[in-house]
Amino acid sequence: MQPKITIRGKTKLAHVWGRFDNYHITYIGADGVAREYDREVYDHGLAASVLMYDPTTRQVLLTRQWRLPAQLNGDTPMVLEACAGMRDEGETPEETARREALEETGYEPQELEFLFEVYPSPGALTEKVACFLARYTPGLRLSQGGGLDHEGEEIEVVELPLADALAMIRTGEINDAKTVMMLQALQLRERG
Repeated sequence: MQPKITIRGKTKLAHVWGRFDNYHITYIGADGVAREYDREVYDHGLAASVLMYDPTTRQVLLTRQWRLPAQLNGDTPMVLEACAGMRDEGETPEETARREALEETGYEPQELEFLFEVYPSPGALTEKVACFLARYTPGLRLSQGGGLDHEGEEIEVVELPLADALAMIRTGEINDAKTVMMLQALQLRERG
């Protein structure tokens, strides 16, 4: 039996960069008992991410940028991750992945391939990320990359061997969920 969930209302907590609301719900589970809960949910929108990969050199192209939540947890605030961004209204996930790759890395993704969609933190975020794999050709950079100034982005482009990136998952140097999943998906594909 699927639980029955009724949203009785919501209280606006903050609507600045995204929407942060407290939802007042009634939840009726398999036992038939109604329970009332308040749940804070951050609505940041839909996103897309792309792991750029050169199969000839077995290199991946990642970005490094400042992330406040990592800093607040006491971790290094300079997070190494696959390029990603929020979908603009009317934009497909593929269009977002292509746009973000060019903005952040300066490389245009080739042969964009859909891998999966994930909720990075479904207990508190509405964000759903469409994840892609794409080839790139080292040296064929169309622009400097580095992100957009008006979005406050200062992005370092990092190219490294796939084997090194996978080892960095084990050491915690790469701890961004979408990036970990995409690197592991690529590793599984490489094993054939």
